[in-house]
This record gives sequence, C-alpha cells and structure tokens, in this order.
Amino acid sequence: MRKALLATALLSSLASAEPTIIPLPKEMKEGQGSFPVSPETGIRYDAALDGITKLFAADLKERTGQEPKTVREELRIMLPSEIRLDLDNSLDLKPGGYKLEVTPKGVTVIGKDVAGAWYGTRSILQMLPAKGTDAWTDKAGAPVPVVSITDEPRFVWRGMHLDVGRHFFPAEDIKKFIDWLAFHKLNTFHWHLSEDQGWRIEIKKYPKLTEVGAFRDSSPPYGNRNSDDGKRYGGFYTQEQIKDIVAYAAARQITIVPEIDMPGHMAAAIAAYPEFGNSDIPGYAPKVIGRWGVHPYTLAPTEETFRFVDDVLTELCALFPSQYIHIGGDEAPKDQWEKSPRVKELMKKEGLKDGHDVQSYFIKRVEKMLEKKGRKLVGWDEIREGGLSPNATVMSWRGEGGGIASAKEGHDVVMASNSHLYFDHYQGVAKDELAKGEQFEAIGGFLPISKVYSYDPVPKALSPAEAKHVLGVQAQLWTEYMKDWYKVEYMAFPRVAALSEVAWTPVERKDYAGFRGRLDGILKHYDAAGVKHGDPLDPPKRETKDGSTITTSLGAYQDHWPEFAYDGKPGTFFWADRALKADDHVTLKFRAAVSGKAKVVTGGPASQNGDKLAGGVLEASSDGSQWTQVAEFKDGSAEGALPAGTTGLRIRVTKPQENWLIIHEITVE
Repeated sequence: MRKALLATALLSSLASAEPTIIPLPKEMKEGQGSFPVSPETGIRYDAALDGITKLFAADLKERTGQEPKTVREELRIMLPSEIRLDLDNSLDLKPGGYKLEVTPKGVTVIGKDVAGAWYGTRSILQMLPAKGTDAWTDKAGAPVPVVSITDEPRFVWRGMHLDVGRHFFPAEDIKKFIDWLAFHKLNTFHWHLSEDQGWRIEIKKYPKLTEVGAFRDSSPPYGNRNSDDGKRYGGFYTQEQIKDIVAYAAARQITIVPEIDMPGHMAAAIAAYPEFGNSDIPGYAPKVIGRWGVHPYTLAPTEETFRFVDDVLTELCALFPSQYIHIGGDEAPKDQWEKSPRVKELMKKEGLKDGHDVQSYFIKRVEKMLEKKGRKLVGWDEIREGGLSPNATVMSWRGEGGGIASAKEGHDVVMASNSHLYFDHYQGVAKDELAKGEQFEAIGGFLPISKVYSYDPVPKALSPAEAKHVLGVQAQLWTEYMKDWYKVEYMAFPRVAALSEVAWTPVERKDYAGFRGRLDGILKHYDAAGVKHGDPLDPPKRETKDGSTITTSLGAYQDHWPEFAYDGKPGTFFWADRALKADDHVTLKFRAAVSGKAKVVTGGPASQNGDKLAGGVLEASSDGSQWTQVAEFKDGSAEGALPAGTTGLRIRVTKPQENWLIIHEITVE
C-alpha cells in the first residue's frame, strides 16, 4: 500500500507541473491527472502515418524498454491503452500544425499533415519523464500530463547549420544531430559541405575533390590559433552515405539544404583542380588551407569553371531533393580577380566595373544553372554585392541589414544574424569557459541562451507586407574550434532549444522565465541520452543585494542596469548609455542606515574608452535632501567615510564628459 501511495504521489506531482514542451505551443490548456504510458500501451494510426508511427514506436521502446504494439486504424483490434495518430487536412492550421489531446484514458494526435502528426509525437516524448527516472520503473506507467494543445509553427524555415569543412564528423553523429533537431521541431538542416580547409562530399566526375581536397596537412591547435599541429587531417562523405542521411532526415520531417560555398572559400577545390582558379596571376600556388580565416583563392569566372560548377550542382541535386541549394557567396576576396588578365577582359566585355560586379555576374550564372534544374538559390547576404540575382533568397548573417534590404526589394530572406544566432560564440563568460580547459576555446563573442531567446526574426523596420518575405530563422555552428562531437553538442545545446522557440512560438507567447522552467525538463532528456550540453547562463536579476534602491538621471546601455552597481556580484556593472552632463547622478538609497567607508570604482575593460568618471564627487545624506561631500573622484575612483546614520549615497557628475560611465560595484565596509 505504501509503495502504491508513493507511486500515486509521484504521478500527481509530475502531472501538476507545467508540461515540458519546447517550443511552447500556440495554445495549451492544462488539465488534472495524467495518462500512463505502460507496457500495454499501443499506437493506433492512419495508414498514411506508417513511417512516423514506426519511428515513434522505436522512440517509446528506446525510452521504456517495451516495444508498443502498432495497429492501423481500420483494423478492429482492441488496445487496452492507446495513443492514436490521425490526419485531418481540413484543420484550420498552417502546414505542420496539429492538435494533441491527453486524457487519463488515452492520447490523440491529429495532424494537419504528416509533419504535424510527427510534431505531436515530439510533444508527447518531451512530456514523458526522462529515460531512467523512477517514473519509468513503476508498473502504473510513465505519466503524460493531461493537456489540450492546438499548435502550429510560426515560420516555415526553422533551421540549424553545421560546418563540416573545418572539422569533419562521422555520419552517425550527423544522424544523432538530426534526431535532436527533430526533437525540437526544427525542419531544416543546412549542411556546409565545402571550405578552404576541406571538401567533404564525393563528386564522381571530379574524384580529386576528395582525393586531394578533403585533406589538409595541418590544423591550428586549441589555445594557439596562429600555429600548426603538423597532423594530416580530413575526411568526406560518400554519395551512398549522403543518400542515407538525406533519407534519415526526411523520415524525421527535416529537409537538408546542402551548401557548396562559391566563388570564395574554394581553396580546397582549387587545390584539387588548379585550372578552375585564377591561374593567370603571379604567385599562383593553391593548396588546401590549414589555418582559419578568409583566404584569397576564388573560382575564376571562366566558361571552363562554370561547366565544373554545373557538373557539381548536377550531382548535388541528384543527392539532395531540397527546393533550395545554398551557394555561399560570402567572404569572396576580389584581389585575385583584380590581378587576373582573363577577369579584366571579362569585365571589359560584360561592362563590369569592379569585383563586386564580377561576384554578381558569377552568382547570376549559378542561379540560372539551378533554375534549369528546378531549384532555388539561397546565399549569404554578400550575394547582394553588385546587385542581387532576380529570384535569389538571402540568408542575412551580418546583422539584419541585408535581410531588411532584400525583403523590401521583394526577396525572401532567412534571418541568421551573427548577433544572436552564431553558436560558435561563448555561451558562458569566456574566462570561466577557458578555466575548464583550452578545449573549451571558442572563436570569441558572448551569446548566452537568454540572448538567443530574445531574438525576433521579423525586424521592426519591415511593414506587414514586407515581413511576409521572412521565411524564418537559422542558427549557425562554424566549427573552427570544435574538433570533436563532444564540443559540437556542447556548443549547440541547450541553445538549440531557445532557437526552436524563436522559430516556432508566436512572439506574444514567448516568456523567458517560462521557457527557463521548461528547459530544466529538457535538460534531463539530454542527460538521459548522453547529450553533452553547456549550462544555461541566466541573466542576472535586476535587483540590489539587499533591497536597497537606485535611481539615476542616466539610461542603461543594453541590460547593464543601475542595480548592478550594488548587487554584490563582481561580474555585473552599471553602464550608462550616453555622454555625461554636469549634475547627472546615480543615487543609492540604503535599506537601513549605514556608516563606515564607502568606495566606488568606475570604468572597466568592457569599454574601449574605459568609461571612467573624470569629474565627480561622492556625497552622503541622512534625509535624502541635504547632501555632504565625502570624497572626490580621482582617476575614476572615490573613497570616503560615511557619517553615522547615512541613508543615501550619491555619485554626482561635476563636469561634462564625452565618454559614458561604468560603475562596477559600490561597497560600504
């Protein structure tokens, strides 16, 4: 009896918590109780859902150890415990939409289409307790909380990118990655397959692309990015492996968009076939590059090169059924073209005034190739240089400018801003990450999960009509500093969870606190599956350390609130958002009267200018109206004794300054 009561209490407590679903559904109504997934639970399904039913059954078996019985809905076979998967294309939902009803007696998923039914099964998996928890061991079954959900995606492009050019990862790891993208209802995997540092896809007509281009002589080691380890490195995917992975992703409702980056980032290909580069320039000596960064080798805009590109795209399109083919177009230096007699002759013939025009000419030629193959071109925002191809889709990575301009011109865009969506940036404070070991090195930047979550892919600069050109959003994993799969997962997760909610959930439904609560449940799923992940770095709360209050005449830059000047945390600080005027102030009202020595240090390394207070005084008050100077700021610091009964401390500016102001911490001892 005691064991039964404990089991009942456990089921009740789990069911009463907010359902663990990320991304948050469009509509969700919680009920009382739960449905137990037990060894007797089976799946009844529409015949059109045979594929996803088999995958869902395998997922349940992997988590429970029991293989659920599956029954097509037209068969009159009794199931004692049932999850039903159905279709109804008349649902008033977007493609990918679904309805999910969980009652104590059963579960029903109705998809607008196959993808919608699939997403409903992902919600069920997320709401189940993580594998290995006590809830799975009780014969009563693992609880799915009673809930009613009506859901649909906000965007049609919900993407995650992975660079395999800098570092290569086995096919099984790619499949594992796809599983977790699907778990979060992402639907696009952007596979970056070529780089200066390695060509990663077999092209049968050009075998040297992998024989030569897939291998480099050296790589920079962690901790010394301007050095070489002297170790030969490389690898590539065969066409059979590619077909297998494409089918694997499609079964999980994920489209793989391949990228062959051109005309820049082509050193590996040119090393294999030097005739396709600018071989008529002085000092021409292409090789597979062993250092990171942008390198000068670009494809030559010759007919011979365009035949090569067309051949590669022909084999690529045979492997990838994606409507979109990504051709890169980013970071293509114009130096070699400007030195090439052949390119100068082309410019004269075609009326091209500079290297940007040459790039536009190149991209437009490639777009015509893809159009003949029934595909659409997508490229990084540099494809705008010299004029955008007529039907091109722009992936805006250098902020939002390229995306805004393209949408206003009537082009579709995918927002991929490096400010919020580059997962190769540190997700924790750099010094704390590096303290774990040099293998935690990142390219730079700081992108905590809260900042990812804050992103809205629709810029405010767009009108409602223009905003319709925003297909969606995508995050990037550039792998210069990801030598193994452990590091890829560590950098991707849990930020992928935040990305999924940005991509799926209506913006008015988003709430970081709610997301953060649900994320704890998702982290348990990661841990149960052995997925490596970073620890979420939550933004500091806007509060002082003891309830004291701060007022100021200055605004705060970004999220560096005034309260951070008195929160007892050395890593936070107040940062004013403008130049200082005489009598600007930051005033601290203590929760209770104090005395002792007050110290204030201004300025800090966050600012290139230091942002110290050049002219100011530190003042104390016992009543908030009469102020007494206790110290003058010298070299950005002030220290003075506070009279007994001090209730207020004020930093007052005595002379204007162009630099802003940083206050790290006010201390009283």
